Amino acid sequence: MPKLAIVYLSTQGSTKMMAEAIAEGAREKHIDADVNNFYEWDPIDVAKYDAICIGSSTFYYTMLEPIAKFIDKLIEIGIEGKIGAAFGSYGWSGEAPVQIAEKLRKAGVDVIDPVLRVQYIPDKKDLAECIRLGKDLALKMKKKQK
Repeated sequence: MPKLAIVYLSTQGSTKMMAEAIAEGAREKHIDADVNNFYEWDPIDVAKYDAICIGSSTFYYTMLEPIAKFIDKLIEIGIEGKIGAAFGSYGWSGEAPVQIAEKLRKAGVDVIDPVLRVQYIPDKKDLAECIRLGKDLALKMKKKQK
């Protein structure tokens, strides 16, 4: 069964809510999805997954520095050819998911567009979009597996 790693850094809990909903969507399509705060992940382990979904809150117009460093480590290890996605919550600007997607693309990851950005706390509609992203990732993973 294809495996999806969902890595996030959430300052207020909103990005975590999104990560869990993405995992739910992937699991509905029979994908093994592991979701954890980036502190719980080793980049070497994440690089072994078939797909990588990374989320960060936006802080002062950028992704959080620990997530940026985590992605840099992933790139050093090698993630070219993987399927990827980016997501995150924000208060007023929301650049982090776009920046994550750019870094992943430069590393040769096939990133699903558009990136998923949610302002403030995700509501029911936002969480449905997260579930949809999880399903889209799952379908793309299964297609690649064939």
